[in-house]
Amino acid sequence: MYDRMTLQVLANHARAAAENMAHTLHRTAHSAFVKETQDFTVMLMDRAGDTFAVPMELGATWYPGLTYGRAIGMVEDYRPGDVAFTNDPYSGHVATHAPDTHLWKPVFSGGEIVAWTGGHIHNTDMGGAVPASLSRSLTEVHQEGLRFPPMKLVREGEFDRQILRIMETNVRKPALNIGDIRALVGALNTGERKVHAMLERFGKQGFLTGVAALKDQAEAQAREILRGIPDGDYVFADYADEDSDIGNPCRLKLTLSIRDDSAVLDFTGSDPQLASSLNVPSGGDPRHTILLVGVYYVLYTLNPRILLNTGLTRPFTCIAPEGTVLNPVAPAAVGMRSLTCARLRSVIFGAFSQAIPERMPAAPAGNNCIVNVMTHDERSRKMVIAAVNPVVGGGGGMPHRDGTNGSGADAAYLKNTPIEITETEVPVEFVKYGLARDTGGAGRWRGGLATEMSFRVFAPDTRITARNRDRSVFRPWGVLGGRAAGLSDMVVNPGAEDERRLGNTDTAVLQPGDVLEIRSAGGGGRGDPMTREPWRVARDVARGHVSARAAREEYGVALNDDGEVDEAATAMLRDQARTHDGHFHFGPEREAYEAQWTPAAYDRLTRILSGLPIHWRFFAKTEIFRRMRGRSGAEGVEAAFTETCARFPELPRPLLVAEAAE
Repeated sequence: MYDRMTLQVLANHARAAAENMAHTLHRTAHSAFVKETQDFTVMLMDRAGDTFAVPMELGATWYPGLTYGRAIGMVEDYRPGDVAFTNDPYSGHVATHAPDTHLWKPVFSGGEIVAWTGGHIHNTDMGGAVPASLSRSLTEVHQEGLRFPPMKLVREGEFDRQILRIMETNVRKPALNIGDIRALVGALNTGERKVHAMLERFGKQGFLTGVAALKDQAEAQAREILRGIPDGDYVFADYADEDSDIGNPCRLKLTLSIRDDSAVLDFTGSDPQLASSLNVPSGGDPRHTILLVGVYYVLYTLNPRILLNTGLTRPFTCIAPEGTVLNPVAPAAVGMRSLTCARLRSVIFGAFSQAIPERMPAAPAGNNCIVNVMTHDERSRKMVIAAVNPVVGGGGGMPHRDGTNGSGADAAYLKNTPIEITETEVPVEFVKYGLARDTGGAGRWRGGLATEMSFRVFAPDTRITARNRDRSVFRPWGVLGGRAAGLSDMVVNPGAEDERRLGNTDTAVLQPGDVLEIRSAGGGGRGDPMTREPWRVARDVARGHVSARAAREEYGVALNDDGEVDEAATAMLRDQARTHDGHFHFGPEREAYEAQWTPAAYDRLTRILSGLPIHWRFFAKTEIFRRMRGRSGAEGVEAAFTETCARFPELPRPLLVAEAAE
């Protein structure tokens, strides 16, 4: 049994080992997306493949609860020096879209495996239908690039050249992929050395016992947090703007049930798996890390000293019915799962906001757009494909401060690339890159401002992929009197005669001289904006964060010509102001939508669709939506469904009849 001090020493060693792995990868990676944006992970895992240590300084923050166990078991006869890998979302459910290539390496001691080192890099491109392999318009996983089921990439220290040749032949920038993969192998080797150092210090049995104790401690910390939250059932829903080119919203629903020191996250009522690539391949794992990322953020916010490992997942059970957007079956496309995951985090934050309103922020932007460019560089006479920069929205207003500008709380791990580096490596010219005024939700604590970026291209047929674009229809919500934030947007040639607004489209073809402008959403506001100190509003105006018009209309603050507060006029404006009642403020777009699509309407839709075979569900949903014009509520859904059945007698009637009788 470990004493508390010795366990903390082991935890420090493990985290330091993970940090060393991250720095090895960061220093030796080839693509800007890994070495600058830092879309990668590294971790240490126990013998079962459960993560017990992750870095805190570098890389993505999604994976402290990840287990490689199923993928590890799909490869046989591990030997010292072996490295296995996969990028297939449907094999082992470790990788969750094709560009994420996961590697893992066994650590041997005395002839047996005592640990694993692992991690992933987001490849710049894995082939497929579009540059960078990802677009919401893709309809099946086969369009999203080359996939490898779990297999050995390195055998006893030697790379499998045949696998590398297959990859080099099928991807658009093979040198970047191979370079990043080799860098990750180097990071795994670093982790292996660090594990051997821990074995030498703590002994083999001491190390194994200590790793198990680290997971137990994380579980105990998570359960302690849950005991401090009132028991109850907290229901919340949110939307991604569209589920395909048809344009219907993608709805996620959560019932969070907290009882003492455990919680169930029931996602029943979320949409069926989609014909677009917004599906999240969880495999039905009740503790899949991709379903629990929002929970990690809540737990870490409530206890910043909590250990980050798979022990955190034990008090939680997720229910994601098969054939839904959070548990699709192959060959559903999954490339844009990160967009849905952003909305999933918003749903989790909304549920916890009702449980502990005094400790939770308003909604972050939930819009971490990654912009990729494929073009020809006239300087080098070569084709270039590169990630230009993330366009991340603001954080939600916090309990005691404003939301973070341009760095949403749920995507802050994505680092921006200095524009000088981008312009050196990619033939584009930046016109603008900064914060967008008046985009943060008004509140006692203002929501963080959106990011806006525009750049000019020089070569014909330059192809842009702006993945994860969202919140162009439904705003990030405000809480406790705070207002919803500004919407996202994407425009070609803004202000020109040939201006084109692209809405939520995530691909575009630009011609020489075209300018693309992208703006994220802002963060929601928290608390009544009429209680924000006038001097804070005046400071926001002076800094360019809020316009004088918004100061007057949204905060009730009048400024004179010198930018100083007019106390008398401000008092009058605030006396006449109307406050918002209710816990959430969603904005006019969602309020209008839910006047038709009420909770009862969605409940009826869910019951109808769950009675259908999986391959019929999205079709039936689309047809019901098509027939909802002039209708609303559960009765409207029933009438639309009846018309759908009349139009399509091929619908599987026995299941529908049985469902209707329940």
